Amino acid sequence: MSAHAQDLQLRTTQPPPPPETQAANDDQVQFSANALEYDNENDIVTATGDVRMFRAGDRLRADKVVWNRKTGKVEANGNVAVVNPGGDVAYGDSIELTDSLKDGVADNMLLVLERGGRLAARHGTRALDETVTLEDAAYTPCAVTSTSGCPKQPSWKITAVKVVYRPEKNRIYYTGARLAVFGLPSIPLPAFSHPAGGHSDSGFLTPDIRLSGVNGLEVAQPYFFALGPNRALTVTPRIFTSVLPMLQVNYSALGEKGAFTVGGYATVSRRSDDLLTPVPTSTEQAFRGYIDGVARYQLSPNWTVSGSLRLTTDRTFLRRYDISNDDRLRSTASLERVDANSYLSISGWFVQTLRVGDRQGLQPIALPEIDYRRRIDDVLLGGKLNLQANSLAITRSGGEDTQRAFASAQWDLRKLTPWGQEVTLTAYARGDVYNASDIVDEPIVSYRGRSGVHARAIAALAVDVKWPFIGSFLGGTQRLTPRFQIVAAPKTENLSVPNEDARAVDLEDSNLFALNRFPGYDRFEDSTRFTYGVDWAVDLPGFSLDTTIGQSYRLGQRPVLFPQGTGLSDRISDIVGRTELRFRDFVSITARYRLDKDGLAVRRNEIDATIGSRSTYVLLGYLRLNRHIDPTLEDLQDREEARIAGRVQVTRFWSLFGSTVIDLTNKAEDPTSLADGFDPVRHRIGVQYEDDCLRLGFTWKRTYEDTGDARAGNSFILSLAFKNLGR
Repeated sequence: MSAHAQDLQLRTTQPPPPPETQAANDDQVQFSANALEYDNENDIVTATGDVRMFRAGDRLRADKVVWNRKTGKVEANGNVAVVNPGGDVAYGDSIELTDSLKDGVADNMLLVLERGGRLAARHGTRALDETVTLEDAAYTPCAVTSTSGCPKQPSWKITAVKVVYRPEKNRIYYTGARLAVFGLPSIPLPAFSHPAGGHSDSGFLTPDIRLSGVNGLEVAQPYFFALGPNRALTVTPRIFTSVLPMLQVNYSALGEKGAFTVGGYATVSRRSDDLLTPVPTSTEQAFRGYIDGVARYQLSPNWTVSGSLRLTTDRTFLRRYDISNDDRLRSTASLERVDANSYLSISGWFVQTLRVGDRQGLQPIALPEIDYRRRIDDVLLGGKLNLQANSLAITRSGGEDTQRAFASAQWDLRKLTPWGQEVTLTAYARGDVYNASDIVDEPIVSYRGRSGVHARAIAALAVDVKWPFIGSFLGGTQRLTPRFQIVAAPKTENLSVPNEDARAVDLEDSNLFALNRFPGYDRFEDSTRFTYGVDWAVDLPGFSLDTTIGQSYRLGQRPVLFPQGTGLSDRISDIVGRTELRFRDFVSITARYRLDKDGLAVRRNEIDATIGSRSTYVLLGYLRLNRHIDPTLEDLQDREEARIAGRVQVTRFWSLFGSTVIDLTNKAEDPTSLADGFDPVRHRIGVQYEDDCLRLGFTWKRTYEDTGDARAGNSFILSLAFKNLGR
């Protein structure tokens, strides 16, 4: 086929605009031109110079048109453009059609579709039903000009001996088709068709190809079933060279009030119940799978129901087949009502652990949790009153069961003094009832509480004062805000009730001035304390700096619940802070830290940084917990980790990317850890090409941890997606 026969470049001819007065169903022909000649004897009209014809929504433009009014034949020559009512534009050197402007034939035809994409052919024919048949044709949805307007070859195109475009079905059919990518040797496409754009239709999707040391070569070929405008099913067989095939199914639906999607994987393979050793060859084949679903429905402006489902047959399936690296799966259900001044939630959840050494019987099943909150304005001197009622039932198949209910009231009054201080007064009261059973199964004693029914009363008073000072600084502004808080709370019976939601406490900037520095409700800080700190913010053109630092002092010498290492166990707390730095849209750095009050040793150090533009950037992350807490007292242990990720835009379309996670924990930080102080966890490196209609990538991934049949090793992923091709 000649290049001229498949010229996909946009023609210089401008399509004719619709007439200002003619209706879409007007069957009269409107005609205009720079010059007209009439052959009265043969009833032939010859028009030259920007000729335009309009009839019933169809439009034609050409340099010259010869119209035989007896036969109804129209011959258009020179820069011809024909537009149908759907907006598709056909260009050609010459076109022969009837005066209905609906059917005809054209040479060197270019058809630009309203829904996207274009077809070029040596010869084209359009029927009365607007079906277009093209010979020696090519199709592409890609750009055919560069950003500077110069012609360029599309990233991919389909060439065919014959192409049929059916607008009523919004589909393009090919005979003798071949696919060419980057001009490389063509790939045959027998009996091929696809939507012309604008909606999804049933058909094959782009295949997924992977190679791993555990499963061998993997080829996945999805097939998309368009079950309606709001429902779809995707079935993906996955074939492996080293293990049995796996089937993946995804179904999604969108309704007037919400949507849901559910997917699953199913296969049969060998697995090991001993996660610390490889799978023995004598292990029997077993069914393995995973289900994942999420749904959300807005029943009314106030009521919402939602849920999620995540379950797997065993602890290594997701990692073995490179589906997910999650170590816990959470299934939830929730009914919520929200209005301007109240909130109601009835929810529940179930946790499945995938961690080595965790007992599934100790994982909680919460059903139900009921939480109601109401805000009342202008109460007692103009303050705000927040009321809350909460109940929770937690069940474990092999551990402690807990039922809890409480009601609380919190009154806040915020005032500004004549000197500019912001003063907030807070009064808090709460009453709890707990019931616990099977407490001996809880491995950490301080979390157990006492068996049976127990009641507890909680109260606190607080005064919080902020005094901001604002002024100019280096051509910008700065804000210095000293802050002081007093909290007084009587002794609370904390250890008599179980601790389900207030575990792993750590002093940080987010809870420094909190009324209760324990997370959750099951523990409450019962002391009188002063907390002091300062915020400093600088805003300059293109630059901002925001930093916070603070500490607290406990007045009494009453024993506290906080273990050594949390930063709160002594009367004087550790020093905590946060610093955020931004430079235009190029640099963003956030650092959080906790310094030991005695020797200023770093007990917590967390840094997250983003440097670069949207196309070329590096992400840096570092975390170190240096708490030295006995694992029998708390389950948050010391850890040190570094994370690096980045992308480099080499050219406009080509980029390199990579990421890695490195475990820096050693035995001095965690005696139970097997790490040696520099253990890579996983990394990936890849290259990707992406333009307006094609995405092509190659990724190398490596994991370094063995867990049963989820073995460490390399895997390679080839991804290819044809954009705008439809489904």
